[in-house]
Amino acid sequence: MSEFLSHLQTHGNILVIDYSSLLQSVVVAVLSASLWRLLFHRRKLQGVTHLGQLRGPRSQSWLKGHLVPIFLEPPTVLRFKSGNYSQLFNLKRGWEFHRFLADECKFPPLTSWRTIKLTMIDGPTVQVKGFLGRKQLYTFDTKAMHYILEGPRFQPHRIESGALLLGKGLLNTTGEHHRKQRKMLNPVFSIAHMRSMMPIFHNVVNQMLYYTGFRMGLKRQIDLLGWMARTALELIGQSGFGYSFDNMMDDVPKHKYSTVIKDLVPALSQLGFARTYLLPLSMKVLPTNVRTFLMNITPWKTLHDVRDMVNYMHELSVEIYEEKKRAFEEGDEAVVRQIGKGKDLLSIMMKENMKASDEDKLEEAEIIAQSAMSRILHLLALHPEVQDKLRQEIIAAQKECQGGQLSYDELVGLPYLDAVCRETLRLYAPVSSMLRKSTEDAMIPLSRPMRGADGTEFTEIFLPKATTVVISILNANRNPELWGPDVLEWKPERWLSPLPESVVNSKMPGVYSHLMTFSGGSRSCIGFKFSQLEMKVVIAMLVENFKFSSSPTKNIFWQMTGITSPVVGGNSRHPHLPLMVELINGT
Repeated sequence: MSEFLSHLQTHGNILVIDYSSLLQSVVVAVLSASLWRLLFHRRKLQGVTHLGQLRGPRSQSWLKGHLVPIFLEPPTVLRFKSGNYSQLFNLKRGWEFHRFLADECKFPPLTSWRTIKLTMIDGPTVQVKGFLGRKQLYTFDTKAMHYILEGPRFQPHRIESGALLLGKGLLNTTGEHHRKQRKMLNPVFSIAHMRSMMPIFHNVVNQMLYYTGFRMGLKRQIDLLGWMARTALELIGQSGFGYSFDNMMDDVPKHKYSTVIKDLVPALSQLGFARTYLLPLSMKVLPTNVRTFLMNITPWKTLHDVRDMVNYMHELSVEIYEEKKRAFEEGDEAVVRQIGKGKDLLSIMMKENMKASDEDKLEEAEIIAQSAMSRILHLLALHPEVQDKLRQEIIAAQKECQGGQLSYDELVGLPYLDAVCRETLRLYAPVSSMLRKSTEDAMIPLSRPMRGADGTEFTEIFLPKATTVVISILNANRNPELWGPDVLEWKPERWLSPLPESVVNSKMPGVYSHLMTFSGGSRSCIGFKFSQLEMKVVIAMLVENFKFSSSPTKNIFWQMTGITSPVVGGNSRHPHLPLMVELINGT
């Protein structure tokens, strides 16, 4: 601007323009712009493209993008009413849409309800549309996932609203806070500590076996999902917090927390647009007291239910924490008298925090801050030959230890049990995808060249700041280029021999067994060893004592909820897993 004004001269009250100098400035500006365009174009030719050049399914709804799922026809004739996001997370047809993206590599941009034009996609990365038509990246490319998960340029989606709802725990912090929390939790999830937790696991599962076996008697149908959820919660309660939520004696759990934790996720999903867009915006522009006032006067029952559930969970967390704190102040005897006997995760974390240096200490608020087991039981009911083989392995191991409880090393050393768990976590990951958002402009590398909508070949994709990325855990674990043509078959035997070189050399960023089930990078699931141990203890003890078979009158369908859940018939919103269960002779 100053350069432009320098070309203006004033003679008296008359403004005189120095056209010669002004023309020179215009020429320089044009040449600079031309040079920039040339350099940018060369950069594109060297293998960089923008998200807008990436191919993908067109969205008919600009407002909702791909947020509302509609599959009115089989996958061979797709009709998109509103576009990708709700197709990606559709309760019933989301599985078909993900498979369509991965296996067919064809996207039909809708031109009319009866005319479909096919567009070929030549790689595991596509463009999808979000709310208001915002372009977003969908990928299961190993190199792209590694860059997104390992680097500092991406953070989990809606992390601010997560911290508001559930506190500044490990899932809802970034940067230095996240590093300190992981450092504090690392000893808790060590193998040595896993071994010391085995008695707690055995006691909880034995309690569940006793009361379910006492009720059952003869073969009958029971809802395994309910019992698995209760068992998982009690395992977390006793081993995680040294607290008991459920004594398993009643047909229905009495503790209020059991109901709250079951209802919270469905209630959060009903908030939808408000949680995704309005809540983060209100956190930036409104003080806490104003947000609270607006929430309380808003005539929306679901919002008030979530408020009450979050408040209850916080109050209970504070109560458990204060009880632990009093026990530590009273001495070791008081700690040992508690349910976890000082070996639960919270007790150990509090001890580590006391010993930590000032720079690594956590604030008290940060410390306060079932699907896989049910899926395995369902699969074992559908595959009785696998169930029998697994039972034989467990019984043989029990005989070797003279009928006592299997130790940690004996349990994790059972090859077929391990294969059943790994194959289930590969093919049926409880979480189908995860969202990340770029915190700055980023250049995403790809594992192989792709071709954009304009025909240009590229090996990198430029993403501007605040772009949402959908990482497909489902398709990363089901990639036929890595696992072979039988990738969609549930075959535990594939883990009993060396994995294909394509899998071993894939450089999959997942923290667990060349899979993305437990994520990867600095925000990978820190408790995946705990989760595996929980699965193996429960499944081993159940299969040893009970025989499972599918119900002849119930059709089980697994919905693509935040954590996949089974329902009867596919139309119910209430998760159930009814299976026929009978005691094994002699148990």
